Amino acid sequence: MMEILANVLVGLVAALHVYILVMEMFLWQKKPGMSFHGFDREMARATAPMAANQGLYNGFLAAGLVWGLVAGDPTGFRAQVFFLVCVIVAGVYGAVTANVR
Repeated sequence: MMEILANVLVGLVAALHVYILVMEMFLWQKKPGMSFHGFDREMARATAPMAANQGLYNGFLAAGLVWGLVAGDPTGFRAQVFFLVCVIVAGVYGAVTANVR
């Protein structure tokens, strides 16, 4: 039961990173992306290359988590742990360094 719950949670984290990938790579300069971040058209245009780069990284995190879900153990478990640690480190770094303005 705990393994199923853990896999569901890993799947949700992967889905969240796919959502972020789509927002940052494909919708950043469109209405959903601009309203999500509160950017006007000019700011969205100026930051689009940076956002696309971040979106690509989020895609790699999602791909690694999905790989961990489909790979057999022990590789699958180790991949899940590695990519979840990457997510945590990126989140902590972002929380410490992000400027709310």
